[in-house]
Amino acid sequence: MAVIPVALAGRSYDVTIEAGALEALAEHVGPFLPTRTDAAVPFVADTNTHRLYRTAVETALADRTVEWFIVEPGEGAKSWTVLEQLTDWLLELGITRADHVFALGGGVVGDLTGFACAILKRGCGFVQIPTSLLAQVDSSVGGKTAINTRAGKNLIGVFHQPAAVLIDPFVLKTLPPREMRAGYAEVLKYGVLGDAAFFEWLEENGSGVLARDPHAIEHAIATSIRAKAAIVAEDERELSGRRALLNLGHTFGHALEAETGFSDTLLHGEAVALGMVLAARYSARRGDLSDTDARRIAQAVERSGLPSEIAALGMDCDGARLVDHMRHDKKMEGETLPFVLLNDIGEAHLARDVTLANVAAFLDGQLQAH
Repeated sequence: MAVIPVALAGRSYDVTIEAGALEALAEHVGPFLPTRTDAAVPFVADTNTHRLYRTAVETALADRTVEWFIVEPGEGAKSWTVLEQLTDWLLELGITRADHVFALGGGVVGDLTGFACAILKRGCGFVQIPTSLLAQVDSSVGGKTAINTRAGKNLIGVFHQPAAVLIDPFVLKTLPPREMRAGYAEVLKYGVLGDAAFFEWLEENGSGVLARDPHAIEHAIATSIRAKAAIVAEDERELSGRRALLNLGHTFGHALEAETGFSDTLLHGEAVALGMVLAARYSARRGDLSDTDARRIAQAVERSGLPSEIAALGMDCDGARLVDHMRHDKKMEGETLPFVLLNDIGEAHLARDVTLANVAAFLDGQLQAH
């Protein structure tokens, strides 16, 4: 078992990683259960996680009444409509500011639940129990919560830290291979942006992580969370630029997600993986990163079974259209958009001198290549 603190002034919490933690749920979440034993324990899940883990949760909390709010899988659940339904449901349950809501699922469930808890009665508590690799190493830690709108992804949201994060690597056994690969993209990201030794370890052991080898997966999760926890503690609200480095691959990736309709055509992790490759190639184009290291990053992505070529998506668009999607990015500053680029593997930086016209021309070349 590993316990990793996320040190924030007045809002610190622990991330607990333990194989089999779901079976010992009562032991781990006891402090966050209602003090009245007859009060309902609210869980939010999607149809898949509810089907897979309902029995485990209700068995572990056998002396409590568990109530479920179920959403459909996918980004469509992060909407105004579902948010309204969830907050109405929580109010009907009589949730108070002293209570905690439990998010059992991937990043969509965590984002939706966290945002609902941030605005319900001006803020109640929630506990993250992430069941996808992507959520375990990324979205469950750090307090970013949001829903999507027609204008783009995660544009309506707040920072609202969880009271605790409980990670059970055993649940990854039921994760489809494609979802596992999508989560691995975020693991790889931590090596690329700030830990060359971890990147090298993944070059050697990435196949073990994807195969769910217990030692490899626990090391990958713990290393990723320690990296994110350190950055979040330093720059909780993405004000100094340090936390912005976690967006490596995301500016390109979100544009690709928008162009593919935020659909199963391109999962978020797949978009991040391809976005990292594009960020590496664009860094090399600028002369910041060597061509050799850009190829290493692309090869690490490709070996993982993740997309490494934008042309393979078959999108009917040009670079200018993708850049138009970027204009809706939350990080836009007037007419400029900071990009997370690379000086080296393990050394990312925030570039504020990038022109969108130049990015569009670069993307045109990538769309026509290969």
